[in-house]
Amino acid sequence: MIVAEGEARANIEKQLAEQRIAHHDLDAAIAALAEKGAYDDLQMQRLKRQKLKVKDEILRLEGLLMPDIIA
Repeated sequence: MIVAEGEARANIEKQLAEQRIAHHDLDAAIAALAEKGAYDDLQMQRLKRQKLKVKDEILRLEGLLMPDIIA
C-alpha cells in the first residue's frame, strides 16, 4: 500500500477527523436511544450498522496514513 504524503495526506487526515466525529455522534445517538428505553429495534440496528460503516472507513483511512511494516 502506498503511504499518502503532502496535500493528499492532509486531505486524508481531514476526512479521518470528520469520520471520527461522525462515529462519536453515532455513538451518542445510540446511547441516547438506549437510555430512552422504549425504542424502535430497526432504528437501533440502522444506527449501529451505520456506525460500523464509519468505523470501517476510519480503519481504511488510517491504513492510508501508515506504511505497511513487514516484520
